[in-house]
Amino acid sequence: MTANEMPPMATPRVAAGALFFDNDGRVLLVRPSYKKHWDIPGGYVEPGESPRAACIREIEEELGLNTAIGPMVVLDWAPAEHEGDKLLLIFDAGSLTTEQEQAIRFADGELTEWRYVAADDLERYGPPRLTRRLRAAIAARNSGRAVYAEHGNVL
Repeated sequence: MTANEMPPMATPRVAAGALFFDNDGRVLLVRPSYKKHWDIPGGYVEPGESPRAACIREIEEELGLNTAIGPMVVLDWAPAEHEGDKLLLIFDAGSLTTEQEQAIRFADGELTEWRYVAADDLERYGPPRLTRRLRAAIAARNSGRAVYAEHGNVL
């Protein structure tokens, strides 16, 4: 089969985000300057880069932190109308120490603030599918098992 005979294939954008917690189990959200809603630290994977490496890079670029991350907790198929096919991965980033919190710097200017938010309050900060994705990530982290989701709904 030649390249011209190949059936069409999905070429999704891939993004990776970090799920940080505080000691009360609240999730760290950041406010991007270019979005109308809050999100978790992270961003798109660059060509040749793994999602895990992209997550670590984005944490450093956005928050000024050099930190390790744990396992993937969610893989979400989340195409968006004006963005096309997307695969979104969330990695467990554990908890930040007080020193790390104090060291947060919005190094690249993409973010304007950060805060911890309780799982029950997530819908006030982002669209429903982001809320579903984050709640799925929290449940996956608590169960110790990664999950697959579509539009934030675990299947």
